[in-house]
Amino acid sequence: MTPGTPASAPATAGDSRAGGVSRAHGAGPSPGLAVPISTMRAAVSRGDTRPRSWRNDQLNRLGRLLSEHEEEVMAAIAADLGKPATESYFELVAVRHELTLSRRDLAGWMQPKRIGLPAWAQPASARVVCEPLGCVLILGPWNYPFQLCLHPLVSALAAGNTAVLKPSEHAPRTAELIARLIPRHFAPETVQVVLGDGQVAAALLEERFDHIFFTGGERVGSLVMAAAARQLTPVTLELGGKSPAIVLADADLEVTARRLAWGKGLNAGQTCVAPDHLLVVPEIREPLVAAIKREFERLYGSDPLSSPDLGAIVNNQRFAHLSSLLEGAAGRVLAGGQTDPARRRISPTLIAVEDPDHDPLMQEELFGPLLPLVTVADLEEALERVRQGAKPLALYLFSRSRGAQERLLATTSSGSVAFNDVVLQAGMVNLPFGGVGASGMGAYHGETGFRTFSHRRSVVARPFRFDLPFRYPPYGNRLALLKRLLG
Repeated sequence: MTPGTPASAPATAGDSRAGGVSRAHGAGPSPGLAVPISTMRAAVSRGDTRPRSWRNDQLNRLGRLLSEHEEEVMAAIAADLGKPATESYFELVAVRHELTLSRRDLAGWMQPKRIGLPAWAQPASARVVCEPLGCVLILGPWNYPFQLCLHPLVSALAAGNTAVLKPSEHAPRTAELIARLIPRHFAPETVQVVLGDGQVAAALLEERFDHIFFTGGERVGSLVMAAAARQLTPVTLELGGKSPAIVLADADLEVTARRLAWGKGLNAGQTCVAPDHLLVVPEIREPLVAAIKREFERLYGSDPLSSPDLGAIVNNQRFAHLSSLLEGAAGRVLAGGQTDPARRRISPTLIAVEDPDHDPLMQEELFGPLLPLVTVADLEEALERVRQGAKPLALYLFSRSRGAQERLLATTSSGSVAFNDVVLQAGMVNLPFGGVGASGMGAYHGETGFRTFSHRRSVVARPFRFDLPFRYPPYGNRLALLKRLLG
């Protein structure tokens, strides 16, 4: 998150996951690169990074980083976000799963794909070859500060690129740890880390990269895209938005409540695919509220603010914003609602929304443990509400009805869909992960990530023989024959 140059844009409530970004174009502070981008790109241009052996070596280096520094990584994440050890460990697991898949399938991904050609092009052969883009920039967020810096790095290295990482300054311990560990395992010509605030990120965006991969909010994502446009640099934007969860009358209420409570409490709600709000039919509204209240207590105890399994809000600014939204919902809290400013903790909180078109809770991605509940007449009203908003990163439906599931797929658009569960789809590395519309562009994970960081190059080969004069001038009266042959 950060384009432009001079002044760093303030981190706002909804889009500060990757740090601030400056708006103006011009000279900025040195991005602090140990090795120039041109040097990092030259290694790719020379073909040094093309062999599978080079790529596997880089992936193995990253694997050793994960195994040798596991405890340090978990401690840094806990220091930044107060995550319990289990949730910190998830960040390591996600990167490991991506590494395992990439090392297993890399040979197949790299294999040129043979393409059939029409009769008029014969004799000839054609293939599509995936080649590395060059030197890429990865701008990481604070909510999963280790995973979402290194997860895309796996794809970038598997595709044969070099990379610059800019971790979020809002998770300083993790950023500093990444900056310390990367040079121990990688040559600076291959991977280097730049630390700093929005001005540093803005200065980086003035460099010419071959791809920019950004995870964060929509506002800063638009600034990154504007900066990339000045260099004609392609971008992948992993953004977010208000991901709805629809609950119909035929859902299993106990399981639904448990999964919703878990998805909202995970990382204190600071997950881009967390359920942002509920759209619930009247028949089950009260039973669902009671079930979610029970699950909040089962997961986090009668004093959730003291639970060792509840994470913290990332900083005082975010805490103050979420607290103000909670204060504005006074009298409508259905479950939870406790806060602890000293430790930046907010209990998972269910809140009734009476006017969804104007309630502040429904105007922006909440990115916290607040869960608004909107009553809708039926599935069709819920789907209409989904269509009225920006396309979400994730869309959830709790229902046994195959017809309801197919109706949702046929009449909505979102980055992903999950039926009868939440969040898990983002952890399945063999599925593409990415948004659509305002929730992002481009995707990664598995082969999709490999292709994101690759250029698919068309290669055609023809022999010197059979060089028929028919294609060359003077054309004479060949048009009629061409029409018969080629259409």
